[in-house]
Amino acid sequence: MAHEVRIRIDTAIARHKDFEIIVKGTDGKIGTILVSKGNIEWRPSGYTVNKFRLTWTKFAELMEKNGKSVKVP
Repeated sequence: MAHEVRIRIDTAIARHKDFEIIVKGTDGKIGTILVSKGNIEWRPSGYTVNKFRLTWTKFAELMEKNGKSVKVP
């Protein structure tokens, strides 16, 4: 399955404004990742009020526990 990923960055350093990563699949938009200095958030497509938030520490733990390990080139 091919995905389209678009990034919108308003500043070089995430200070007080998140930058967005829009993720689209073959059936349309899957959701948006919001990245800031304090946390990472996932807003699924169709959600206008709620989003899911993790601190960077919790995100690292989640990735190490559930992510697939691949070699760094």
